[in-house]
Amino acid sequence: MARVTARASPQPAPAERLRISDLAPAPDRLGILQSAFKRNHALQCGFCTAGILMSLDCFLREHPRPDEESIRDLLCGHLCRCTGYTPIVRAAASKVGACASKEPWTKG
Repeated sequence: MARVTARASPQPAPAERLRISDLAPAPDRLGILQSAFKRNHALQCGFCTAGILMSLDCFLREHPRPDEESIRDLLCGHLCRCTGYTPIVRAAASKVGACASKEPWTKG
């Protein structure tokens, strides 16, 4: 009979954990991307909003000046049944231009 020994599995390195509330600079204020969503009517039922905001936040930190096609490619992994994606793309693109003179996608 074979003997099975339990071994501790390697633990992953600690990772940064970011929540949707972390995108805002303060509890009573919206972050840059959240404000863009509000201004461009990219919020509907809210089911997909948190996931899309978190994906865009990460993507835009790594790609601060994406074109529309890149934004749409990122969104292809998300399901939004309300907005048709155009307001979401418009919100993301509006922040690209607005952040051209300062560090993009930071809180504030």
